[in-house]
Amino acid sequence: KLFFTDYGNAAKVERCDMDGMNRTRIVDSKIEQPTALALDLINKYVYWVDIYLDSVEVVDYQGRRRHTIIKGRQIRHLCGLAVFENYLYTVNSDNLSILRINRYNGTDVQALARLDNAKEIRVYQKRTQTAVRSHACEADPYGVPGGCSHICLLSSSYKARTCRCRTGFILATDGRSCK
Repeated sequence: KLFFTDYGNAAKVERCDMDGMNRTRIVDSKIEQPTALALDLINKYVYWVDIYLDSVEVVDYQGRRRHTIIKGRQIRHLCGLAVFENYLYTVNSDNLSILRINRYNGTDVQALARLDNAKEIRVYQKRTQTAVRSHACEADPYGVPGGCSHICLLSSSYKARTCRCRTGFILATDGRSCK
């Protein structure tokens, strides 16, 4: 799945399959300017920062069990969001500090460091790298991903795929090659 935020005409947090199909709103009320987004892949939670409401909130992948982690002036100007173990990590774009927020107890907020020009944050750790199983976009015997001549996108499951073409090309009737 692909998770994303939008704060155009109607602010929302959404998800879809990797090929763009099955687009589903998971949050579309009491939300104004969702920006940064992070996933808890193990427990299947979506965290986001709403910079207009000065809040960090969470829902499960279906949009249920929503609650606010932290809200208020102390978390103004947040950009970037990452989750690791019991904490959320984010960047305060006003003073360029890295903040650590306890995701179960929003009262525990600590400034960890200050970095010049920080706008995004990622946590890289072996335990966060999930094992990859066989999937529909694996290279075929000729080294072509999923048998697609240009782009292979996973679809509704790891067993299904959709072929797409680069700009300027169209998908042929075989659903795999591009002209």
